[in-house]
Amino acid sequence: MTTIESIQYRSLARGPRLIVLGAVHGNETCGTHGIRRVAAEFAAGSLALACGTLTLVPIANPVAYARGQREGDRNLNRDFREVISPETAEDRIANHLAPMLAAHDVLLDLHSFSSQGEAFVFIGPQDNDSELEPFAKAAQEEALASVLGPQRIVHGWMSAFAAGVAARKGTGLTGSAINDSVAYGVGTTEFMRSRGGCAVTLECGNHADPDAPEVAYRAIHRALAHLGLVAGAAPASTGPKEVIELHQVHDRRDPADSFARTWRSFDRLQRGETIAKRASGEVLCAPEDGYIVFPNPNALPGREWFYFARHSDRVVA
Repeated sequence: MTTIESIQYRSLARGPRLIVLGAVHGNETCGTHGIRRVAAEFAAGSLALACGTLTLVPIANPVAYARGQREGDRNLNRDFREVISPETAEDRIANHLAPMLAAHDVLLDLHSFSSQGEAFVFIGPQDNDSELEPFAKAAQEEALASVLGPQRIVHGWMSAFAAGVAARKGTGLTGSAINDSVAYGVGTTEFMRSRGGCAVTLECGNHADPDAPEVAYRAIHRALAHLGLVAGAAPASTGPKEVIELHQVHDRRDPADSFARTWRSFDRLQRGETIAKRASGEVLCAPEDGYIVFPNPNALPGREWFYFARHSDRVVA
């Protein structure tokens, strides 16, 4: 029987409700290690809540974690919602996690990535009343992101994903939930925002980076102090941020599609620089100065291959 372990601490003094997730993707274990280290401090009495509620979920996706894989049956961090008639392991897991998220005010979701690169934080959109992702707590997310440690802040996920869905029309690669539905871009943080909370994803570094668990551990402590859940001074912002906006997603269309060179996330691009070449002969170039994000040389046809990102004027102090 699969079990989702959750550890909750409740102070008798009222305060914010924070939930921290690890291993939403089963091969991303830095969050698991960071969470267990913090839980051990609570057990030893060296750490205690001053107010509010803290819930720790070391392994959010135990099925994928047991297999040492990103996914069990599907990506838990896509189309995240409660499912009336669950068909997959991730459907059933989401049915347990979704009400837990909805019962909290703030989510810190700890991840890692396959390419080499530095840790960064994903935040949501600026305050808006659009149909895609209406939001009213951008300032709270920015304030949390600014103290977690990384200097790089990224936003624009849902708008870039939705544009990608629209671009797939007529390519012959549609016909699945992955390609046809904007809802497939909804993960834990997007779900949390839809329920009135605020949420950030911390990408702690490469999966195998020995420093990634430390990045996760420090971020949990900084979040606790920032929210006033533990005694002591609130952490200061870790300095001016490099803010980047995801702008375009490009799918792989053919197994012979190839990158111009080996890319790392956030490698800088100059306008007109060749990024990749399709089997058809089409050359994909940077439309302006910017960055390549999440390049995946092993992407399957019809799946996301890489994102183009650009400098954002959004200020995160």
